[in-house]
Amino acid sequence: MSVSDRLLLARLCERDEEAFSHIVKLYGDRVFNLVHRFVGNRSEAEDIAQEVFVTVFKSIDTFRGDAKLSTWILRIAANHAKNRIKYLARRPGVGANEATEDDLPSSHSRSLQAHMPAPDALMEAAELGTLLEQAIAKLDEDQRLLILLRDVEELAYEEICEITGVPEGTVKSRLHRARLTLKALLESHTR
Repeated sequence: MSVSDRLLLARLCERDEEAFSHIVKLYGDRVFNLVHRFVGNRSEAEDIAQEVFVTVFKSIDTFRGDAKLSTWILRIAANHAKNRIKYLARRPGVGANEATEDDLPSSHSRSLQAHMPAPDALMEAAELGTLLEQAIAKLDEDQRLLILLRDVEELAYEEICEITGVPEGTVKSRLHRARLTLKALLESHTR
């Protein structure tokens, strides 16, 4: 951990609001994007992201420094997202993955589209992005989290292990099965 990171952590432990604002600026987008893709609903993701940073602020003293701060924060985000999905599943008539028009396609898909030249390619990319997001939303929680952490957030296996608490071999095998499931979902839709 760098000296600046240690100083930032020390300031956070002292409940320095500027340090907290800096953490939110550094990791806010990553946290929001992860939970948004996980729960599939913008307003739920905004609520969860706020809860994540409240938790970070309240429990920064428990951060041991064994992992990167970003990994610790993403683990909190993943746990909050999983808990929200379980909560929503218990509520009749409410689906965690019910997307609104604002939710699909994501900003990530739109940024990919901006680099494509032809209108038909734009349309095709938008449709593919939407199909991919819908297919990811159909995966079970554990598979969805692994796909998001590895293929969307592009985290290293070591970081994924720290976030999920699962050994690397298990992460790799579950990720393989998740990708196969995702492929099958996409193929069934294109037939």
